[in-house]
Amino acid sequence: MNELILNNDEKIENLIYEIRGVQVMLDSDLAKLYQVETKRINEAVSRNIDKFPERFCFRITEKEFNSLKPQIATSKGGSRKGHSVFTEQGVAMLATVLKSKIATKVSIAIMDAFVAMRKYISTNLMKHQNLYNLVLDDHKRIDKLENTFKQFEEKKKTNEIYFDGQIYVLKKN
Repeated sequence: MNELILNNDEKIENLIYEIRGVQVMLDSDLAKLYQVETKRINEAVSRNIDKFPERFCFRITEKEFNSLKPQIATSKGGSRKGHSVFTEQGVAMLATVLKSKIATKVSIAIMDAFVAMRKYISTNLMKHQNLYNLVLDDHKRIDKLENTFKQFEEKKKTNEIYFDGQIYVLKKN
């Protein structure tokens, strides 16, 4: 996947979260990867605000950040304004405004991580769809068997006469 591994064997893929239905990375995680302070990331965005529409970078609420805490291994210090998150496109744009060799190398690794995650998700969706189709096919076969048994039961009842709790079977000549 990617060759860039963080402290404690943590991988970039583990720093990608889903917020508002979008895969994003926290500004503090990006700062750690780019080996700069979080405020430098946010300054770069502020100086180039026209390059970061909301679909590239947006602020998350305290509630959204708190929902990520169980997924975050260590506590992350946000700015007084809160945390910014970057989509895949935002990470790519960030690399163009940071302009360092580390930023370029890290951004390539991050793009690879986003692609690997999409591939993983896509593969798993296909596996789940195949499993669902197998279950559906089995369900149809079971329904056919149940219908066949019901028909046998109905046919059996038409060939029997009940009299005072006794069953007499009509035999065909």
